[in-house]
Amino acid sequence: MSRIWVKATASEKATLIQRLQVQEERLGQFLVCVGLLCVVFSVGYPIALAETAPVAPNPIHIDKNLLSQTTPVEEIPSRIVIPTLDIDLPVTPSRVIDGYWELSETTASYGLGSSHPGENGNVVIFAHARKGLFLPLRNIQKEADVYVLTRAHWYVYKVADIKSVDPSDTSVIAQTIRPTLTLYTCSGFVDEKRLIVTATPKEVDVRAPTND
Repeated sequence: MSRIWVKATASEKATLIQRLQVQEERLGQFLVCVGLLCVVFSVGYPIALAETAPVAPNPIHIDKNLLSQTTPVEEIPSRIVIPTLDIDLPVTPSRVIDGYWELSETTASYGLGSSHPGENGNVVIFAHARKGLFLPLRNIQKEADVYVLTRAHWYVYKVADIKSVDPSDTSVIAQTIRPTLTLYTCSGFVDEKRLIVTATPKEVDVRAPTND
């Protein structure tokens, strides 16, 4: 069957051209939208994921067999200062509840049952990896000074080791033969690791000033 071609009039051509231009504009807008979606999913989505991803449990699981005797009240740490990181925080005692040390939302915490400054053993102080708490700890360097204050004395430690461990690793709070300070906080993507900073005494403790 033969085909019959009908010649378009000038007005029909103008209408067709106008329709084609509108379709091209719509196609261009569609491609722009697709491009924006690609950007959102390739760049924005990981950021949103990091902001909304569930945070790993914060309480520190402890093994009671690793812990020592009750700490004298006058030797419970009350403040920790790390000058190189601008850390200067109050320290509050943290009890063991259902096998976990409590974790303060506003201060550093001292694990009751761990050793106290001035005796052989492991003093454990921990805090959230947040701004205003232990977030700067990720930048600490070996040989940095750490000051732990109690009612009776000021103790000066020097950072000896920095490492990352799994949350289930309780060996980092095990008792030690010699005086040791262990700082503990979260690290890694969605806090799946624990940053452990170990320090040893740098000087003989200095008696805290009195109000006399």
